[in-house]
Amino acid sequence: MEYILHLFILICFYTLLSQSLNLSAGFTGLISLAHAGFYGIGAYTTAILSTQFGFSFWLSIPLAMFISGVISLIVSLIALRTVEDYFIICTMGIQVILSSIMNNWMDLTRGPLGIPGIPSISFFGITLDSKMSFLLLSLFFVALVWFVLRNVSKSGFGKTLLAISEDEIYSQSIGKNVYLSKTVSFTLSAMFAAIPGTLYAHYISYIDPTSFTVAESIFVLSIVIIGGLGNLTGSFLASAFLVLLPEALRFVGMPDNIAANMRQIIYGLILVAVMMTGKNGVKELFTSKAKRTA
Repeated sequence: MEYILHLFILICFYTLLSQSLNLSAGFTGLISLAHAGFYGIGAYTTAILSTQFGFSFWLSIPLAMFISGVISLIVSLIALRTVEDYFIICTMGIQVILSSIMNNWMDLTRGPLGIPGIPSISFFGITLDSKMSFLLLSLFFVALVWFVLRNVSKSGFGKTLLAISEDEIYSQSIGKNVYLSKTVSFTLSAMFAAIPGTLYAHYISYIDPTSFTVAESIFVLSIVIIGGLGNLTGSFLASAFLVLLPEALRFVGMPDNIAANMRQIIYGLILVAVMMTGKNGVKELFTSKAKRTA
């Protein structure tokens, strides 16, 4: 039962990451490979504040979001002046820089040694040290972020972002401030990415740079693509599928070493199929198939 709860918590983390990336990638069309870096900023901020200065989770999470937002704002002011393809490369470079800082700034991050002893979250004097209580907290943040992003997508600002993703030149021609809208979208996306970072740090109680690599950014982006760009519910479904896939392969009796490789093959095939059918993820894949068979 404990392991099942652990898997559900991981699904919540990846749902939060993919939902936050959907704000920039799905709503605005800004494909970023730096999301794991902002995720790591959230984790390292709360780890340093809690272990060295005694900050609680409830104080460190807004500070983590603020720091992630400031760094992403600086990045966006530079990266968004490039064209789309170069923006992706630029964000990958930022991810590499952030990973290098986590690995080499020994005085701050302890490098490959990581930061141990991150305390559990307390809520009105009650320590959330059980997996069930942590799952409930994670579900609360999933629902909160989903609610906020859902309302953003339906607002005037959200419609501007969608217009930019569809036709940037036309959006400029009707008076939309494309550069400002992209900057705000990218910054907010990074700020929301800090939330699962703080949760992850307190849940594992230890962090190191291996959790915040380029590979992790690619994995989160893949969740967004498989779930459907701009589809918040799809982010949850894709997160659940990709987290539970290895367990399903083990359940049918496949050895761990084969299951790991098979997971990558299945995951890659789905990603290729989704990319070939359109931006609406697996939903469009099945819709296209249904139309062909009708």
